Amino acid sequence: MTVKTFKAKTPSQRFKSISDYSQISKSGPEKSLVVSKKRTSGRNALGRVTMRRRGGGHKRKLRIIDFKRDKHDIPAKVAHIEYDPNRSARIALLKYADGEKRYILCPEDLKVGSMVLSGENVEVTPGNTMPIKNIPLGLDIHNIEMKKGRGGQLVRSAGSSAQLMAKEGEKAHIRMPSGEIRTVSVFCMATIGKVGNSEHESIKLGKAGRTRWLGRRPKVRGVAMNPIDHPLGGGEGKSSGGRHPCTPWGKPTKGYKTRKKNKPTDHIVKPRSKK
Repeated sequence: MTVKTFKAKTPSQRFKSISDYSQISKSGPEKSLVVSKKRTSGRNALGRVTMRRRGGGHKRKLRIIDFKRDKHDIPAKVAHIEYDPNRSARIALLKYADGEKRYILCPEDLKVGSMVLSGENVEVTPGNTMPIKNIPLGLDIHNIEMKKGRGGQLVRSAGSSAQLMAKEGEKAHIRMPSGEIRTVSVFCMATIGKVGNSEHESIKLGKAGRTRWLGRRPKVRGVAMNPIDHPLGGGEGKSSGGRHPCTPWGKPTKGYKTRKKNKPTDHIVKPRSKK
């Protein structure tokens, strides 16, 4: 799949790029696997804004994705590859041999008509899911469980993949896309291959309106505000703030550690590299 660019006939088309959607084989979702999605626009039960810069955007429906892949040893055929507005990756509609339909994350090289399977001892091909203990070392994997039976929680965005580095007893060492190496139980499930739609990172929105369609409202820099509105506000001319970056409430940001001290870190073997 490629990224489509435009001639600069208008200012918004000068830098705009979109996906060509050539991989998608169906425009609408499977009705039995769709539920309504309620949006709060960043407000809590009292109606107060607790998450800034959210609101508006196009209406969406939530596709029910099978992250557990718990239909073992039942072959499934890829019926369609579809667009999902709630994630960067594409999704694939599976039709199982018993007639059930489910959505999964679409890995690279998975096409309409391909067969996928999940279970203890299945073929090592993209889209198949098996316990980590049965996956050969060095392979790219995604949709990785953190706890057995909970469903995949790690490595689910477009173009991402983790690498299985080693197995020691009941623990496996996995290199995450960030460079972090963490341990996961070898009994957890993972899917073979790399998540598709890797060109997603190359897409440029090109204009503010496309950002609004995604439900993001404008962002105002703290140094552009008045002193009463932000700790970095005020000053003569284009001042840079004159102090360390912080939130409107005075908390340090841009590199400030927020991880809880009592949170267990025994599963992290090597932290992600510092930029």
